[in-house]
Amino acid sequence: MKKLHYAWVIAFTGALVTILAHGFGRMSYSVILPSMKDGLTLSYTQLGSIATGNFIGYLCLAIIGGFLAARFGVRRVVFISLLVIGVSLFLTGFSNSFIYAFFMRLITGTGNGGSYVPIMALPAAWFVMKRRGLATGIVSGGIGAGLFFSGIVLPPVISAFGKEGWRYAWFLLGITVFILAFVCYAFLRNNPKEKGLSIYGGEEEQKGGPKVTLFSAFKDVVVEPEIWKLGCVYFMYGFSYIIYLTFFVAYLTKEMGVAPVAAGRIFAVLGVFSIFCGVIYGWISDVLGRRYGSMIAYLTLTLSYIVFAFWNDYTGFYISAVVFGIAAFSIPTIMAAASGDAVGGRLAPAGLGFITLFFGIGQALGPAIGGYIKDATGTFTNAFILSAIVSFAGALGSLILRKKT
Repeated sequence: MKKLHYAWVIAFTGALVTILAHGFGRMSYSVILPSMKDGLTLSYTQLGSIATGNFIGYLCLAIIGGFLAARFGVRRVVFISLLVIGVSLFLTGFSNSFIYAFFMRLITGTGNGGSYVPIMALPAAWFVMKRRGLATGIVSGGIGAGLFFSGIVLPPVISAFGKEGWRYAWFLLGITVFILAFVCYAFLRNNPKEKGLSIYGGEEEQKGGPKVTLFSAFKDVVVEPEIWKLGCVYFMYGFSYIIYLTFFVAYLTKEMGVAPVAAGRIFAVLGVFSIFCGVIYGWISDVLGRRYGSMIAYLTLTLSYIVFAFWNDYTGFYISAVVFGIAAFSIPTIMAAASGDAVGGRLAPAGLGFITLFFGIGQALGPAIGGYIKDATGTFTNAFILSAIVSFAGALGSLILRKKT
């Protein structure tokens, strides 16, 4: 019987990292947001700004996190980042003001950026190009799993503890992330050589010299034209998807009158369907090329935003959740694989970190603008329409990416 290549252990451990870093560290906020709003008497602009604080922290570390991983190794950087997420999530439960909550989410964001970017780029060091999209898709599948667990577990916890239930949701998330960070550290490895193996799927030349420094990694990445194209396209995703996810549960419960537990179930359905979106679109991008995979994903996401804005009953809510889930985290998967294509496995974390600058700017702007639109117009509908417009622009922008070779 042929022995399982350790590359697959890396891929599935990577999925656990994304459950903790992205699913719990970032996306769970949407589920906790409505009860946290009532507990701290916050406006939607403030709630959006708290989310923006998370993304500012994410942006700061995502930019250099990839370069740090290229220099010091993915394993070490991811482990420390997960510990930061665990502690800050736990401390978020003690929030008593907008400023404190903003600061805690800012710290969580730094841990998120320091773990998510390197782990999404790690398959480029373990898998050849023709298998890279699929492997990266497995890693990104953890985001959907994290959404599912958040939607199923957190609403009952919040309900069980009444007005203070949102605090216990943060406590639970923080303890879980902190403990499982050690599990991830036990299984992660930076490259096949650490296990005495070669890259999975055949031989492949790795760009970059034998020793990578922060300066050399940055220099090699910024001169690659494809990296700049990827960054521009990635911005559209960061801005559009985060408005939808941040205010998903708040829109259902506060504007549409859906019960919190029912809204959590819809959110969980979104999470279930998004578990395999990275695998599916990673494979599609392997076959059709990154440009057409990205375009199809953006068009699918655009449809989900339009349905959510205009089809205001349970059928529409579920259809939007399913359609979004089908392509939810396809763009990060494709961008991570495309970064590896552009600069090679050795510099893939640095390449992904650089284009995440563009993504992070969009992601920081989205919640603040979406929350402002709600406060100014009294409805989230216009915010979701804006998401649809920007997402469609992303579909058109995908056509500037490199053709499949």
